Amino acid sequence: MNPFRTTSAAALICLSLPQAGALEITAVNPLPTPRAAQTIEIPAASLAPLGEADLTKIHIRDAKGAELLCQAVDLDGDAFRKPDAVIFQADFAASETLRFTASKGAKQVFKKEQYKAFGRFNRERFDDFVWENDRIAHRTYGKALETWEGEPLSSSTIDIWSKRTPRMVVNDWYLADDYHVDHGEGADFYSAGPSRGCGGSGLWAADRLWLSRNFVHSKVLANGPIRVLFELEYAPYEVNGVSVAETKRISLDAGSQFDRHEIRYKTYTRPGQDVVLAPTVGLKKAKGESVTSDPAKGWLAKWEPVEKGAGQQGLAMIAPAANFEKITEDALNHLIVTKPREGNTAVWWAGFCWDKAGHFTSEDAWKSHVASFAASLDSPIQVKVGN
Repeated sequence: MNPFRTTSAAALICLSLPQAGALEITAVNPLPTPRAAQTIEIPAASLAPLGEADLTKIHIRDAKGAELLCQAVDLDGDAFRKPDAVIFQADFAASETLRFTASKGAKQVFKKEQYKAFGRFNRERFDDFVWENDRIAHRTYGKALETWEGEPLSSSTIDIWSKRTPRMVVNDWYLADDYHVDHGEGADFYSAGPSRGCGGSGLWAADRLWLSRNFVHSKVLANGPIRVLFELEYAPYEVNGVSVAETKRISLDAGSQFDRHEIRYKTYTRPGQDVVLAPTVGLKKAKGESVTSDPAKGWLAKWEPVEKGAGQQGLAMIAPAANFEKITEDALNHLIVTKPREGNTAVWWAGFCWDKAGHFTSEDAWKSHVASFAASLDSPIQVKVGN
């Protein structure tokens, strides 16, 4: 049984069988506010009445009959690499209901310009894993960086790559190898170092943060055009006298400023030893930052100068209210400590914006978006499949 849950933000109900070879999909925004780029996830079981086992042959159309970009996604990462769901996106007005149809057809083949999410392991850059969507980009560090003679670094941080273009850039930036300079599309201005960067994890015990080293294995489960989804494995590390290993699953959808992080922990204990984990997410402290938090809603946001004088940026982290424990800090980071979910897992969201990208150009605009995003997590798009 896969320990990870689906990454969808939509609640789904499967109704009746199709007519005329198509399934009707009804999606409702329950909030009195507009919601852009909402990902709708339809499980394979709900699509079964179409009689097509290969989900890459499923097509989605809107109420006017226009075909929408959709992606078959492998959610469980099993050995067969078989997709478990189909996802697509839509923009919703306040309290709006939208209707779509699903049907079977030719296998989906995407063009490069259709990709709005992408990620890859990069051995040539000391085992980086890098990922992006049409809004933001990140990287985190693999094992080879720990022993690089030029600039060794042991850190499970999440780095920021600031971009101001919707196109996929990480391959080109690595190719040119000059990504610390802005040539018109953005650059790597951020120095994450040993901090938690933008959403790096740890475990809180004995009034301090315990950290893993660089990831040792990676696996891509889905790679665009709408969602990038991958797993990172970390070797066991000490947490207050107990050895803990972790597998981190990260997803990023098109149009989103936020990554979803889900972590599964495995403890190595002696018989009878009781271990209570406190999964923790962090944001790097920065000079000149302005910090705002809403513990009741589970979020902390900040606004700060970008390094090298490259504008302003906002960062934020959001933990589910049911698992929220407290906000604290250490020398390098602002931290949210959470309660573990069933099975020693943790979930949170973390993300950022850059004012030069043009989407959020002020602290107030960023804080408002963070609050709205947190509210949307509690009120997902309501989806029904059937006639």
